[in-house]
Amino acid sequence: MTFSLRFRAAVVSIALFAAFLGIWHLATRSTAATTTMSPEYAKLMGLTATQGKSAMPGPLDVGAKLWEHLKRPFYDNGPNDKGLGIQLGYSIGRVGLGYLLAVIVAIPLGFLIGMSPLISKALDPFIQVLKPISPLAWMPLALYTIKDSGLSSIFVIFICSVWPMLINTAFGVAAVRKEWLNVARTLEVGTFRRAFTIILPAAAPTILTGMRISIGIAWLVIVAAEMLVGGTGIGYFVWNEWNNLSITNVIIAILLIGIVGMLLDQILARFTRMVTFPE
Repeated sequence: MTFSLRFRAAVVSIALFAAFLGIWHLATRSTAATTTMSPEYAKLMGLTATQGKSAMPGPLDVGAKLWEHLKRPFYDNGPNDKGLGIQLGYSIGRVGLGYLLAVIVAIPLGFLIGMSPLISKALDPFIQVLKPISPLAWMPLALYTIKDSGLSSIFVIFICSVWPMLINTAFGVAAVRKEWLNVARTLEVGTFRRAFTIILPAAAPTILTGMRISIGIAWLVIVAAEMLVGGTGIGYFVWNEWNNLSITNVIIAILLIGIVGMLLDQILARFTRMVTFPE
């Protein structure tokens, strides 16, 4: 039954993808000639003056350009001309550092909040005020105080990643069954041993769900952050190619951003399934 459902879902997905490519190809194929239009104005209007062809690239154009990038993903011809592999490496590195800092802060603090009603009540106003603030709103302050665009981006990733992990960890710890905790107290299990042998395994699925949410948000934010600060990264690549009016490269970057985000999400989803026990 499960295999049949997966097979049918795969067939539907392939059919939808093929239909999307077909519509895309038809929408970007050659149109009537526009020879009287100046090349500069035609490009701004999304047309090619000499050929009457839409400036929006078709799937074949994107595929050919993508193959060129895949053949040389790590070339470095200067500050504004680096391969997609290098740009993605910078972005993944920044996300990894900011995310790791968020894990170091959020999970222990979440345990403390979940195990102590006093700390939970005391910190709740601060969490409710800071959580809704857009991560990019912190960027000017980070640039002013840290004075380094790379470190500022890492700080923004930390800020946007910490809240889902913190809230989910506190919720998971507080939701551990009271019967298990009562048994541990009866057996005179110490606080730290109780935290690692009872609370952590029981709260692990909820904690990893928060981590999964955080990695998705972090990958979203790094693209916007790199557009603002420039220099390196896939977000800067998108902005730089847009300034060069290279829509093909912009589409390729969008595609790679989605693929990398999906892979990061699936890695944490696999860990979540590993620590989830059937009721």
